[in-house]
Amino acid sequence: MTLTIRPATPSDIPAITSIYAHAVAHGTASFELHPPDEAEMARRMANLTGKGYPFLVTEFDGKLAGYAYAGPFRMRPAYRWTVEDSVYIAPERHRRGVGRALLAALIEASAARGYRQMVAVIGDSPKQGPSIGLHKALGFHHVGILQDIGFKNGRWLDSVLMQRPL
Repeated sequence: MTLTIRPATPSDIPAITSIYAHAVAHGTASFELHPPDEAEMARRMANLTGKGYPFLVTEFDGKLAGYAYAGPFRMRPAYRWTVEDSVYIAPERHRRGVGRALLAALIEASAARGYRQMVAVIGDSPKQGPSIGLHKALGFHHVGILQDIGFKNGRWLDSVLMQRPL
């Protein structure tokens, strides 16, 4: 069993799209309501990588097991040294260290690009204990809760804000 982390390529889009579609359709970590198609996911990846943000994938025994990327925290120029992380793992690979390896690599790649802070916006906080624990284990600290900030699947959802220096 070999875990490999590398920069994402356009050939990864079908697997990335599938992983994200599952998260959107079956979870509340993403506040997106409808899974985007491959063309939209390719556009998003090209937009981020074209601006120099890291976008990583991990393969587990040759199959894509997850992906992570850093993007702008906010669009105003004063925030340009702060990134927000996103990590999505294939459902069959949850709780196997894939997310930890990906997030650690993303932190390193973001720091190497000169970013100073990383923010995690973790949706539906009562159901995201594993994500909160993962971020805490990698040096993030709790900075706040946005209560009832999103509405999905017929209910109001909170978001936990976590932050770490790079």
